Amino acid sequence: MIKAVIFDLGGVLIDWNPRYLYRKIFRQEEDIDLFLERVCTPAWNEEQDGGRSLAEATETLIKEFPEQQEYIRAYYDRWEEMLKGPIGGTVELFKQIKDSGRFGVYALTNWSAETFPIAVQRYDFLSWFDGILVSGDEKLKKPAPEFYELLLSRYSLLAEESVFIDDSLRNVEAARKVGIRSVHFKSAAQLATELGPLLDMRF
Repeated sequence: MIKAVIFDLGGVLIDWNPRYLYRKIFRQEEDIDLFLERVCTPAWNEEQDGGRSLAEATETLIKEFPEQQEYIRAYYDRWEEMLKGPIGGTVELFKQIKDSGRFGVYALTNWSAETFPIAVQRYDFLSWFDGILVSGDEKLKKPAPEFYELLLSRYSLLAEESVFIDDSLRNVEAARKVGIRSVHFKSAAQLATELGPLLDMRF
């Protein structure tokens, strides 16, 4: 029986994408592709999720790509412009789960400790959680099994009584290896279809 529902945030409940900012900076989508693939890469961003400071990350990258300094600084100077808003259908599912009173609801997110407070101020639904683990605070990040295990231990949860939702297949597979039943998020409708039977709920 499921007693805890664990959500990822970015890509599941919050629509975050660097392209929303860089479409205001670059004229061509191809230029955005090159910049995000070669300069401000996902791997570089994940280091901040793991606890590296934004200042260190920015200066390190500028030393490597001095000709891109203006665009690199924009990444965190204008970070809020990467937030498009909540993913409405998923937030509604979250609300129904929370309002049922039958489950603990938690978040396990790869997110910089420095930028996460911006999201907390912007999105009221982040206050609905019974607990949130932010990778930048914990200096651990998905898909490390220790990060999942830390959530379970901190909130006295059992893996077999929990379900985890993430848009990253890598993170979903890692959760399954820890023994947590998981759903690979693709859309709110797909999530409702897969989650309903697990929770014995109609969405």
